Order: sequence, then structure tokens, then C-alpha cells
Amino acid sequence: MALILPSIPSLSTFSSLQVKLAASQVKGDQHVPADIPRHQLTTLIRSIINKQDEHGPFYIVDLGVLVSLMEKWNHCLPNVQPFFAVKCNHEPAFIAALATLGASFDCASKAEIEAVFAHGVSPTRIVYANPCKGEYHLRYAAGVGVDLATFDSMDEVDKIKRCHPKCSLLLRIAVPNDKSSWRSFGTKFGALPEEVALLLRHAHKLGLRVVGISFHVGSKASESQVYRRAIAAARAAFDVADELKMPKMRVLDIGGGFKANQLFDEIAETINVAIKDYFSDHQSDSDLTVMAEPGRFFAETAFTMVANVMGKRVRGEKREYWISDGIYGSFNLPAYDKSSMQISPLQILSPHQNQVTYSSTVFGPTCDSLDTVVADCKLPELKLNDYLVFHNMGAYTTSAGTNFNGFCISAIPTYLAFTNANN
Repeated sequence: MALILPSIPSLSTFSSLQVKLAASQVKGDQHVPADIPRHQLTTLIRSIINKQDEHGPFYIVDLGVLVSLMEKWNHCLPNVQPFFAVKCNHEPAFIAALATLGASFDCASKAEIEAVFAHGVSPTRIVYANPCKGEYHLRYAAGVGVDLATFDSMDEVDKIKRCHPKCSLLLRIAVPNDKSSWRSFGTKFGALPEEVALLLRHAHKLGLRVVGISFHVGSKASESQVYRRAIAAARAAFDVADELKMPKMRVLDIGGGFKANQLFDEIAETINVAIKDYFSDHQSDSDLTVMAEPGRFFAETAFTMVANVMGKRVRGEKREYWISDGIYGSFNLPAYDKSSMQISPLQILSPHQNQVTYSSTVFGPTCDSLDTVVADCKLPELKLNDYLVFHNMGAYTTSAGTNFNGFCISAIPTYLAFTNANN
């Protein structure tokens, strides 16, 4: 019997208004965001600044970008159900909008499951995709009906048998040659080829139902063929299960590693071809369910962060600025990918000033000298309470921040926008 997962609704089944309403209700806003041309986002930023009682950082989540990205996903990977990785960005309005768009969710803890449940999402739309789960979290999942989870070790199988014996399982396998990704996960997660049969046999012996295979190529894949290699390895694991006379596995979880860039089209084509090549005997919809765990793809470009200049120092021809967010907040060094960051100045106090640029360093607000957001960039002369606008700030920013030195990441507000690229 196949595991039934929710299908992605066609874009005709929801409207932009439904997405706006879902996000607005979370915020308690009286009015849904009006459509604005994408190039007028700066006008919205200025209007938010003008309404601030005190200067401080804030985010804007662009629901129009999110809708466009879901259209892109549905077009390129029409048979792959996205389970958004909540760890990437847990902004409630964003989760609500994704749920309205038909996304499912990849959760790694009790708190993340609760965050998704807050929006009325069914437990059948959640995968507990943490190969090593705390027993308390696992018992919670069992109690609320989250019945799909990953594993990659003998001890995890024993733990699941004790805490959630009715759970359907996905064996997480290691990805062959995943070093092309920005951050490989193979050193921490994934069963090796020689471990697959042992793990499948052990789970089956304990009466647990292994329904499929999962993998993750690592964060920010930089080439498409890593997915083909991983899908080939997954097929080999399917074949091992068949050789062990286990119930037929019918779920393939292709993980994450996606970015909303030009490479995505090539990756999607590689995935579609590889599934056709390696799973030609599973081609009917009822015979193979394919799911994925994108995070960065949906979140990164949908968020813009705005921070005020709270300090300044001039040293000859160099300029040094302090802003109201830093590496212990949105720019968390281990998690945040600075290569995607784009900065634009917003001169509130002197908008028509000569645009001579200076070699500039931007510091965060804490007392740690490591708290440097960007070094040696070119910026025009800024004054106190001018602003810097940081684009592509949705992936592993607020979700990885801290409250170090009393600068509270959770206190940074998020405002809603809905832009239209065609206007």
C-alpha cells in the first residue's frame, strides 16, 4: 500500500488574495498588502521608516516573490511535493503563506512541528526529517500523528520502536561525492552503502515499516549531477529492500540543496530524467511518491532586511559604520551565506548627496570585534539614521540568530509586501 501524501494544488485553486489573507491574519493586520511593482519596494521601505517610533532593523517578506517561486517549482518539478524546511525560516506569516500555496513541511523538532500546527496544517503534511531525534520530541510526534520520519542508525531504529512504533520510515542514505555543495552533510548524516541492508533488515525485524529512501546533497548544490548520483544510490537501496523480501518501498525523498537561480532549471531536468531512468518501474502516481525538502529556494530571495546606521567613524578616506543587526543576529556566520547578500544604501537624511563612494566597513551592534557584517565594500557617505538595505535575507538569518549582548533577534519585526515583477 502506497503512502499517500498531499498533492500540490494547481495555481488555479488558490488566489493571490488567499495568500495575502493567510499571512495578514497571522500578523493581525487590518488590511492585506496591496500589489505594488517590484521596483517600488524602496517606496514601501521608506513608508515603514517614516512610521517607526524608534529607528531599528526590520524585515519585509515579499509574498509576490513566494508565489512566483511556487509557480517555478510546479513548472520544473511538477511531480515533486515540496516539504519546506522550517529550520530555514520560521516566520509565521511565511509559513502560513506556504501552507496556503499547498506546501508540506520538513520539521526537525517539537517546536517546529508546533509552529506548523499553529496554521492548521495536517500532520500528514509533515515529515520529521531529523535522523537523530530526542525521545521526548519523538513521543510528541507520535501523540500528534506525525507518522513519517527519517533514520540512519541502528540505535535510532530501536528508539523509534520504543517511542513511535507506528511511524513510517525513510532510510537516509549518504550521497556519493557530495563535495560540490557549499556544505556537505555526509560527515554527520546518511547510511553508507554497506550499512543499508543491515539497517533495513533490523527495522523490518522489529516490525517497523520502511516506506522509502531519503538523501540530502548538501546545502547549495553547485552542480546538477550530484542529484543523479544520489538518485542512483537511492535506487540501489530500493533494490536491497526487494532482495530482503521487504514490503515494496514507494517514497523517494530527494532532500534539499536548491537555490532560486539559473542552475535550478538544470537541476530539475537532471532530477526528472534520473527518476525516469532509475525508477521506470515506478512510473505510475500510485507506485512512487517523490518529495523534497527545499528551504533556501523559497525563503532566500523573498526577504529583505533593513538596518539603520547607529554609529559612524571616519578614518581618512575610509568609512566605518555600525548598524543595528550583526553576526549574532541575521548575519550568523556559520549559517548565513554572505555570497548571496546584496547591499544598497538608503540615504534618508541626504538623499541628493553627491554619490562619491568610499571604502567602507559595516559592523554589527555588539561589543565583539568579530561582529563585522561586511568589510571593504563601496558605499556613499552615510549619516546616522540613514539605512542599509540587505537583499536575499530569508535563508538561515532570523532562524539562526541569538540574543547576544541583549540584541534580541526575535524582536525584529517583519512587514508584508506583495510585489508584481510584471508591473
